[in-house]
Amino acid sequence: MRRVVITGCGIVSPVGIGKVAFWNSLRGGKSGIGQITQFNPEGFDSRIAGEVDDFCPPSFLSSKDIRRTPRFVQFALTATQEALEESRLDLQKIDPYSIGVIIGSGIGSLETIEKEHRVFLEKGPRRISPFLIPMLITNEAAGTVAIHFHLKGLNFCTVTACASGAHAIGEAYRAIAQDKTRVMIAGGTEACITQLAVGGFCALKALSTKNNEPQRASRPFDRNRDGFVMAEGAGIVILEEFEHAKKRGAYIYGELCGYGATCDAHHITAPSPEGEPAARAMELSLKEAGVRLDGKMYINAHGTSTQLNDKIETKAIKRAFGNFAKKVHVSSTKSMTGHTLGAAGAMEFITCLLSLRNKLIPPTINYENPDPECDLNYTPNKAVELDVETCLSNSLGFGGHNATLLVKKFK
Repeated sequence: MRRVVITGCGIVSPVGIGKVAFWNSLRGGKSGIGQITQFNPEGFDSRIAGEVDDFCPPSFLSSKDIRRTPRFVQFALTATQEALEESRLDLQKIDPYSIGVIIGSGIGSLETIEKEHRVFLEKGPRRISPFLIPMLITNEAAGTVAIHFHLKGLNFCTVTACASGAHAIGEAYRAIAQDKTRVMIAGGTEACITQLAVGGFCALKALSTKNNEPQRASRPFDRNRDGFVMAEGAGIVILEEFEHAKKRGAYIYGELCGYGATCDAHHITAPSPEGEPAARAMELSLKEAGVRLDGKMYINAHGTSTQLNDKIETKAIKRAFGNFAKKVHVSSTKSMTGHTLGAAGAMEFITCLLSLRNKLIPPTINYENPDPECDLNYTPNKAVELDVETCLSNSLGFGGHNATLLVKKFK
């Protein structure tokens, strides 16, 4: 097994575009939730979301390319560009077959489906755009990134709902660790704040309806939580085989050395009641990394702000960590970003990298009324300075998909 390190990251989020703006918002407890502006939400039970404000498509896209490139792919391209620039990889000097891309998304371009379905109903099948299929398919983010940066290695997408981004990074890690490639671009992206998506999640009774106080709506682990808040964004990281990164003198954020993946095999939306499969994912990552339950550790929880998820994830952490569970710092940055679905795992993995780098644990904001069934240290409301040595990032997706990524301070 080869060592795998992270040498770059890029992010597009509701609390900032670029890792500096993103991190400054998280450390300051700033919420990115507001009223939906991408469509008129009147009549919807939930009318709030975490939208990416002031987003500009990458400069290398022409106006024609922009029209043919869906928003979730534009997010991925922007985050990839930032990650590559930070990594200082010279793509002209690297064999293009040695660099792969895995980018997950839970839904793809639902916006394209809605738009072209209206065209079909109003004008008939002959007026449907010839770009409908390539624009809506979920793998377009991975494919388009490879096309724009001329990368010819391993390339696919992961589609595991809210665990998509985490699984993408985990599978990219496996590819390098097993000596199948040297460099991987991996992460997740999502842009589905649309009428159909919001309406569907409203019908599922999954969204918060605190419409009059959007910045206080996402409140993971709080007794008064009433659902998650839809959001959008992308997170991309550059993973490298250690000797490859060392040889070129790259800056290293940390070492990815544990990845656990399991399935609840219980219910299409509800997590397994006792949290055993989610706990097993954490245990597998700890075992693979050879990490003992001591020292300075941080868990970036999936923490969606739904009744079931937060309660059961708490149970899972207790199962995995035993008596050490209450000594671990936990937080949910979805309290600030909202739930970016397929991008969440990647964005939260980047949060772990920045936590290691800056010796700071971001808070769970809006934590005001403790829930007796959620009784861990959730880093309430204010960031905590701590020289973290190990970070775990949990992602739990509809369908029972669980993924845990473990990153350590590089030594």
